[in-house]
Order: sequence, then C-alpha cells, then structure tokens
Amino acid sequence: MGEQHDEVRYGEWVAVRRHGSVAELVLDRPKAMNAVSSEMARCIATACAALSEDRDARVVVLTSSHERAFCVGADLKERNSLTDAELVRHRPGSRAAYTGVLELPMPTIAAVHGYALGGGYELALSCDVIVADPTAVVGLPEVSVGVIPGGGGTQLLPRRVGAARAAELIFSARRVPAEEARELGLVDRLTGEGEDRTEALELARRMAANSPVGLRAAKRALRLGHGLDLKAGLEVEDAAWRTVAFSGDRAEGVAAFNEKRTPDWPGE
Repeated sequence: MGEQHDEVRYGEWVAVRRHGSVAELVLDRPKAMNAVSSEMARCIATACAALSEDRDARVVVLTSSHERAFCVGADLKERNSLTDAELVRHRPGSRAAYTGVLELPMPTIAAVHGYALGGGYELALSCDVIVADPTAVVGLPEVSVGVIPGGGGTQLLPRRVGAARAAELIFSARRVPAEEARELGLVDRLTGEGEDRTEALELARRMAANSPVGLRAAKRALRLGHGLDLKAGLEVEDAAWRTVAFSGDRAEGVAAFNEKRTPDWPGE
C-alpha cells in the first residue's frame, strides 16, 4: 500500500490514516462496537470535511477497528437518555455524519465485517462500493425499535437494490448474512474471512492509480445523474466531461499513453 503516514485523530473515536494517495477513515470506538454517539457523529463529520478539502486523497476507505463489528448503528443508550428537545437538537449533527461520508468528492469504499446494522449499514451505503467478509451481517432494523432509517437508508437502499426489495428489508427489519447480502446486492464483493480491509485498500490503490480529476468528475456525474431521465443525465455527464477535457490530467494521460509510460498526474 505504500508508505503509511501517522494517523490524525478526530476526537477519541475517529482516525484518518494515509496510505499514499489512499485515505483510511477508521471508526475506532471498539468498547461500544462503534455505536454512533453524538460526539462520534461530530467527529465523523469533521474528518469528512477535512478529507473533502484534501487534494492528495484520491480514494477513501471506511474501516472499523472492532474485530467483530463494523458499526452497530446509533448509540441507543445515549438516545434513551435524551429528552425530546435534546433529540431534536442532536439531529443535525447526526445527519452531518452520514452526509459527510455521502458527499465525499472522491470514490469511497466501505470495508465491512461483523455487524453493520442501522446507522452502521447506512454509513456503508453512503460509500460507492461495499466490500464485506463472510462474517458480515447487514440490515436496517430501525422499525423494530420504533423509528425509521434516518441516515439515508430509505433513499440509498432502493437506489442500490430497487424499491420493492428495499421495502421488504426495511419493513421486516431483518438482518441479512453476508452471502445473501451479496446475492441481493446489499454488498458488492465478498472476501475471505478477515480480508475485507486488505481487499478494500487494494481496490482503493487500483482506483487511486487513475486520474484524480477524472475520478472526482466521474463520481460527480454518477451521483448527479442518478434518477434523472436519460437526456438530463447526459447533460450532467457532458458538464463533467468539460471539467476534465482541458485539465492537466487529461494532457498527461494522453501523453503517457502515447509514450507508453505510467502517468504522473498533476491532479488539476
């Protein structure tokens, strides 16, 4: 993976580690199985804001330091201690964590093992690709505790697996094991046990070898064009194309191809 730089901490429970042009965003609250408290949500949002401004980060991999869980979702112990007024005040901060991951401008990969439930699975859904190992169990069980998926699940899951399948999964609140999750499209790639992080970082390395300008423009076109009619989507694509057509990356990419060498991307 190349040189790993010293990690940067965002509060007690979130870290960013650098592997060359790949940034690893680590959920690191192992004693609570990475349950997302208000403070942890704030730290995720702050880390994502910093990553969004980091032009050297070409791909982000979202990982967990807990051996048996990716993230079990919202911190229900904290939620139960909040008054209604406090819950309302905490809501924008909670949303900011999920939208922070969702709106990262570079490609994102979630490396999932063990439980990825509720808000934990919504963090994975906020990524572009989900890599999982055989221990993964995913799902959106919020209606079983009297709420709904509130970290983007009702919107992101149908975009991934279709409206009817998303409805069945959300209304039943069922937990889906790794093999079925792969069959249903809830995750994209299954690895050997314990290999989710390694394979996600390797996939990120391969992505990061490509033009950073191209990667961000392609993600923008994919995200903005989704759900539009074809004509409108092609206009989104054309606008993204125009941002790269006269870039330094395009000039370097063409020159490297013609000279049969590896590109040295200027990233602009």
